[in-house]
Amino acid sequence: QVQLVESGGGLVQAGASLRLSCAASGRTFSTYAVAWFRQAPGKERAFLAAITWSSGSTYYADFVKGRFTISRDNAKNTVYLQVNSLKPEDTAVYYCATDQTYSGTNYRLYNTWGQGTHVTVSS
Repeated sequence: QVQLVESGGGLVQAGASLRLSCAASGRTFSTYAVAWFRQAPGKERAFLAAITWSSGSTYYADFVKGRFTISRDNAKNTVYLQVNSLKPEDTAVYYCATDQTYSGTNYRLYNTWGQGTHVTVSS
């Protein structure tokens, strides 16, 4: 199976930027796509972005377009999420997830998850 480890979160002020990392290990050859989600306290888990492993095609939730960027480094088995112009509303635990077939934006369809990295944005 695949194991995922997120890193790069922290406490920052509004307007700051972070680069979140999702490092994969194990049987990564079967990965179709890697997606980023976030979950704030009391809210449902929300899709942010996804990237296909083979072609690098990217997909974004409308509310993050122009501010978040997903990318991959196949040699390092790592996917990144660059998050710019952070707002207090971005405070959440950020997760990466994978599946072996197309799963879209529905978190329930992903079966491999990291433990998350916490992003806190102060005003």
